[in-house]
Amino acid sequence: MAGSDHTRNALLVIDIQDSFKSMPRWQHRNNPGFEANVLRLIDAFHVAREPVIYFLHSDEDEHFKVGRPDYRLMDFLAPREDEPILHKTSRNCFTSTNLLQILLHLHVGRVTIAGIQTEQCCETTARIAADMGFEVDFVTEATLTFPIPKTLEHGSETLPVDAVVERTEYALRRRFARICTVDSVSAELALRKSA
Repeated sequence: MAGSDHTRNALLVIDIQDSFKSMPRWQHRNNPGFEANVLRLIDAFHVAREPVIYFLHSDEDEHFKVGRPDYRLMDFLAPREDEPILHKTSRNCFTSTNLLQILLHLHVGRVTIAGIQTEQCCETTARIAADMGFEVDFVTEATLTFPIPKTLEHGSETLPVDAVVERTEYALRRRFARICTVDSVSAELALRKSA
């Protein structure tokens, strides 16, 4: 981001909400280590005293309507009092929230992406963030998604999760984001903290 004082890294925890658990596709989710990876990432940001920002997505889908019991963060997440929970109605985290203003106020120049779904809200947020001038770390192992069904005239086929994830990484890499692991981001945060 513009300005030499924008040196902080913010973790964006995107749409990790019970809404997804209410849907049949939850049974076909990928990444069994997702929850543990997200918690490790959050812990690394806490140790480094860098910001963590949470998001909930709402739209006209019955599972994502504000006011439903499942419109809430999943139980394994426990935001601190000073960590905002932003409510969004767009696929990316910027368009329908004041995220940009928050990041600028906190002197953030890099954002780290984690959450649900890998190729939708997570990827879209990464692209918008890059276009706005932020450096972006996309931690695939701290994202989660599902197979994508494609309806055809004579039956149906599904794009498997591995192909969805591979396509997302190929599209983002070297143009919009660094593809990172929890370990690599954690190590970089620790190195910066000790510098």
